[in-house]
Amino acid sequence: MNFPVPISTDELLSKAQNEKLYSKLIDQINKDFNLANEPIDFPQSTTPHELKVQLHEKIYRLIQYKFAEYLNLLYIIDVPEETVKQLDGSDLVELSEQVAFLILKREWMKVWFRNRY
Repeated sequence: MNFPVPISTDELLSKAQNEKLYSKLIDQINKDFNLANEPIDFPQSTTPHELKVQLHEKIYRLIQYKFAEYLNLLYIIDVPEETVKQLDGSDLVELSEQVAFLILKREWMKVWFRNRY
């Protein structure tokens, strides 16, 4: 079975909810951010919209003020460097939104595979 690649943050979060894996996705995000020494604590009650907005804000702040920590986070989560390099960095808000999606996609992949195999 192939991994179903989501094309947007909303689609990804919807799939996570439909497959009853949303809480595991939140756990995985919390775990990896803590491993990168960038503590984030999304409670299980976090709605998909809140998760999307707060993750975007966190990435934006990391890029703006703590770039080395941002790079470390991407490494810990295992976001492909080539994919990040292909993004247009001219608009920081847009960039942070795209990176937040890449992070969610990678975290979703971990959760999905762990649940399947």
